[in-house]
Amino acid sequence: MSNFDRVDFNQIFRERTKSFSIAIIRTLSSLPFSDDISIIRKQIIRSATSVAANYRAVSRARSEKEKFAKMCIVVEEIDETQLWLEIIEELEYLNPEKILHLKAECEELVKVMTKYKFKLSQV
Repeated sequence: MSNFDRVDFNQIFRERTKSFSIAIIRTLSSLPFSDDISIIRKQIIRSATSVAANYRAVSRARSEKEKFAKMCIVVEEIDETQLWLEIIEELEYLNPEKILHLKAECEELVKVMTKYKFKLSQV
């Protein structure tokens, strides 16, 4: 058995989605208060933390249908998070260097979660 066979991808992505949520919270918490920033901050924190929470729920699903339904939510929420990052970038609310890592991680999560959702749809 190779090391690759022993890798627990579920645990890896549970940690990655949680770490991503924390990174979003920490990065956006540094922005000053204004009505527009507050709305965007609330929305992106909600969607990013929803990704982590619903991904955890995938591993506890009681059926394949429930697992697929939760995974659909994960994909919707990570896509929404990606939208908010794009808006933040276009409005230049953050230094481009600060948002670059968040966007890269978000893009990877979008790809992985979308692929996993497709795989579940084939079951």
